[in-house]
Amino acid sequence: MKIYSKVKPEVLLHFVNRLSEITSERHNLVSNDNFIQCAAMKLPKEKTFEPHKHFKRERLEKAYIPQESWLVIKGSVKCTFYDLDDQIIAEPILYAGDASFTLQGGHTYTILEEDTIVYEYKTGPYSGQKMDKIFIK
Repeated sequence: MKIYSKVKPEVLLHFVNRLSEITSERHNLVSNDNFIQCAAMKLPKEKTFEPHKHFKRERLEKAYIPQESWLVIKGSVKCTFYDLDDQIIAEPILYAGDASFTLQGGHTYTILEEDTIVYEYKTGPYSGQKMDKIFIK
């Protein structure tokens, strides 16, 4: 589910990837022009990867919008996604194995089940709310 801005229709704001949509060995979910990167992979038994590590490199970007993703492990979560003008644009529900991505625009989450477990991923480094967030009224 891809959610584009009504204010600027060419801008992808948010998207949801369902567990059931993961059907290939590797599918890049987020385009390379975004800061958060994610691939979904459905892998066969005994698949392996050549051992490796990553090296430090300079970032070319001076300024960026922090981007965020939630991956539901257990339970369910209602996402409320906002457009660039702070109007609600979509409210999908995530279930175990589903992930949401916010590239631009605002968001909030409502936990729908007791003991829901999620992983949250953000563009780092995270410098705290005062340096990272504007609250929507």
